[in-house]
Amino acid sequence: MRGRAAHAGMAPEEGRSAIVAAARAIVDLRLGRLDDETTASVGLIQGGTARNIVPDRCAFSIDVRSHDETKLAELVKELLETITFGAAFEQCEAETTIDESYTGYRFQRGDLPVRLACAALEREGFQPRLAFGGGGADANVFNERGRPCVNLANGMAAIHTPDEYIAVADLERMVDVTLALVDVARDGA
Repeated sequence: MRGRAAHAGMAPEEGRSAIVAAARAIVDLRLGRLDDETTASVGLIQGGTARNIVPDRCAFSIDVRSHDETKLAELVKELLETITFGAAFEQCEAETTIDESYTGYRFQRGDLPVRLACAALEREGFQPRLAFGGGGADANVFNERGRPCVNLANGMAAIHTPDEYIAVADLERMVDVTLALVDVARDGA
């Protein structure tokens, strides 16, 4: 957001707070788990230079994900419109950029990466459970570049919190799964 700086004590009416405009926009955004395939979150806000200045700049970042490209495009359009409205309401300007971090991927049960992963897991005594993931990982980049692969859960808990952890036993079991994956790939499972 871009507003107009002013002295907060002497002439606040001359300013246009970019932070207020950003806050108005953020409060109106649809955030959280929007449906089974789609999420949106504001994860970063930066603005202002001192507490006695009406801030002329404020930036915030939104993470948007969906397993459905049409829903994703529609949500991005909605978010941009909401941001523009919030800025205009506070007589500020919205400056937006869209950065695509990675693209999603989807496989069928019979596709080679899924078959290999399931065979390796079964060989190590696990019952494979296929599910959509909401995270981004190296697998997204590999798939985007034509190297089909899937993510395997490894026992991580409380992901992206201060309490995130993985048990040593789970890491050791993933080593066994990884070696089994190499074996089944070599054997052409």
